[in-house]
Amino acid sequence: MKNGIQLITYANSLGSNLQELNEFLELYGKEAITGVHILPFFPSSADRGFAPMTYRSIDPEFGDWQTIGKIADKYDLVADFMVNHISKQSEYFKDYLKKGDESKWSNLFLPLEKLAENGEIKQEHIDLIYTRKPRAPWIDVTLADGTQKSVWCTFAEEQIDLDVNSRTGKQFIEEEIVALCKRGLAMLRLDAFAYVTKKMGTNCFFVEPDVWEILDRIRDIAANQGVEVLPEIHEHYTIQKKLSDHGYWVYDFALPMLVLHTLYSQNTKRLKDWLDICPRKQITTLDTHDGIGVVDVADLMTQEEIDETVETLYKKGSNLNRRYSSAEYDNLDIYQINCSYFSALSNNPEHYLLSRVIQFFAPGIPQVYYQGLLAGENDVEKVERTRHGRDINRHDYTLPEIGQEMKRPVVQKLFKIMAFRNQHPAFDGEFTLKKSDDNSLNIRWNNNDAFAELQMDLSNYSCIVSHSPVSNWESGSFNPLT
Repeated sequence: MKNGIQLITYANSLGSNLQELNEFLELYGKEAITGVHILPFFPSSADRGFAPMTYRSIDPEFGDWQTIGKIADKYDLVADFMVNHISKQSEYFKDYLKKGDESKWSNLFLPLEKLAENGEIKQEHIDLIYTRKPRAPWIDVTLADGTQKSVWCTFAEEQIDLDVNSRTGKQFIEEEIVALCKRGLAMLRLDAFAYVTKKMGTNCFFVEPDVWEILDRIRDIAANQGVEVLPEIHEHYTIQKKLSDHGYWVYDFALPMLVLHTLYSQNTKRLKDWLDICPRKQITTLDTHDGIGVVDVADLMTQEEIDETVETLYKKGSNLNRRYSSAEYDNLDIYQINCSYFSALSNNPEHYLLSRVIQFFAPGIPQVYYQGLLAGENDVEKVERTRHGRDINRHDYTLPEIGQEMKRPVVQKLFKIMAFRNQHPAFDGEFTLKKSDDNSLNIRWNNNDAFAELQMDLSNYSCIVSHSPVSNWESGSFNPLT
């Protein structure tokens, strides 16, 4: 997988379908983008693709496998596998509802009697379960013969959890991963992976050692197809460190809040503390389709600093309202804040470019969310229309609209910085965080004779990049803000 900038987007957000996404990449992506993570493009019954009915076909609204192949031929392709669940409308669960225990798929799911005697889970065990939904993690269903069952369901009612340890579950996972990897993938993201470990008497979240047996098995299946795996987990940074210690790719979900804190407070101490210890084999983010994570910086920032950053975000976030992260707007996830990253920085082009320069110089492979790629502001009109808080950062661009956005100076400067990050060989070398005062940030990358060095002064929000010559970049320095 190339050490270059990845784009993460829905199949119909940069243009109305995969073909138009491919056109966008042909027009604008050749120098700025090396990989593309396309969020779930399968037929789905909920959660904008994250309740897949099958992995064997593409939602016809988006296109076909041929277009996926065209993108995979030119870019490192990343796709999602929802190892924790499948759609309630899938043929597998429908067959289970129809035939019950006689269904060939009956052991693909988790009725409560699999986890507790007579299906009775003690309240003391329920209280231990880690959940982000204001209900018990199961739902009641009625089989065709009238039998009542309670089946495990961590997220929305359309997302039925899988028994990943049953023979049926293991076979299903292997067959679907192999089939998906053969579509030209470079990496497979394991969405919501930490929830796959259900074990009474635990919190049912990243339960060790069970989690390692499951993850290692999936890694080996993908590796046999030449594909990397990336577990997606939002939680305490020590989980990412554990994954990294086991040799896995991880996400840097702490960086978004740390960068906001840095730019708001003009103090780089917390950010530098993290850059000093963060995993090196990681995918860095500033923005995602889910929002700006808060839980990920616990103990990397004090609670007072977290609270102050959140308060400042709501003050600076253009048109941002606390209601958009509340039940009123169909979002009870208090662990993430719904806001575009550009708007989180008051739609200030210079501050936004500073945030991206920090990301691009941090250890790891940078991933840029499509709305952030175009320095998109909060889409208040959309969120008011759909009443779904996360839609504030899920604006869908038409190709003509993209053409207009590409003319904005902030977008042109961002693409220029991205091209530099992709082309300069220094970033394949050694990362050094140089000593600096708490208003400054000084990062240097060295690779034999090649080097790239960032010097940032937050007291006046200034920045300079010095570098050795490469491609279209002569030896010298440039200001990413101009």
